[in-house]
Amino acid sequence: MERRKHWWNGTWGRLARRDVYLFEDAGIWWVESREGGADGRSRRYEFADEDSAMNCVSGLLAQPGVWRELP
Repeated sequence: MERRKHWWNGTWGRLARRDVYLFEDAGIWWVESREGGADGRSRRYEFADEDSAMNCVSGLLAQPGVWRELP
């Protein structure tokens, strides 16, 4: 599984931090929404194509915060 993109809401701290990841594995796209950093809760969504996955990402990035894409 290859990480393609990563977004962060710009907030530090275990309770406030949010991350959104986009992964691709053999043509299957995954979006992971993580709350609370590495030790926090996460949810994964599976998609058949990149466009559908990016639609999910767009919805997740509509949450409050100053979202930025990380390398």
